[in-house]
Amino acid sequence: MDHDSPQERWRRRTEIPLAVGSMLFLGAYAAQVLVHDMPQVWRHVCFAVVLGAWALFAVDYGVRWRMSGRGLKYIRTHWLETLVLLLPLLRPLRVVRLYEAIQMRHGEPRLSLYARVMVYAGLSVLLLGFAGALAVYHHERLAPGANITTFGDAVWWTCSTLSTVGYGDKAPVTPVGRLVAVALMACGLGLLGAVTGSFSSWLIQVFTLEDAKRRARNRR
Repeated sequence: MDHDSPQERWRRRTEIPLAVGSMLFLGAYAAQVLVHDMPQVWRHVCFAVVLGAWALFAVDYGVRWRMSGRGLKYIRTHWLETLVLLLPLLRPLRVVRLYEAIQMRHGEPRLSLYARVMVYAGLSVLLLGFAGALAVYHHERLAPGANITTFGDAVWWTCSTLSTVGYGDKAPVTPVGRLVAVALMACGLGLLGAVTGSFSSWLIQVFTLEDAKRRARNRR
């Protein structure tokens, strides 16, 4: 993409506001879920923050769509932005985008490709795990027959789900909880595959360089 294009200028201008909106969304949602005796006025404030963050994402998505001039093709080629708009669970991932922008200095990343993959995957796991635990706890704690009744239970279940271990001692019983479980399973598989593939590629590169150095020494 042209660095001086309107789309790129808009992206640079909105990177920080969207990341701040993501953190405000996560903080307000966490307060709503975890603070059970919150005064009604503060609960309204948190709801307004959550709604405002969604509106910010919606405006950004609409502007990007309008600037692209591609109509419905934009949705197919920018499916991640569409999911972030529709699924609140994914909105904290905007913080990872901000971290990526900070790492880019003078057009070059400060970290190697393998380090960036691992750092981004780690940040994504932390953000998705916390948001997923909040969502499951919110919908499960008062559900009949639920065994995820504390936030600690939700965190434990989220860790076992994202790591694809799945002990089975805790499991959601509500439709929303199970939908979150499916999303976390898919994200866990993708992130685990990215980290494993990156680490394997790094090992292959290291061994290849060592073999090349050994052959060079033997030829001398």
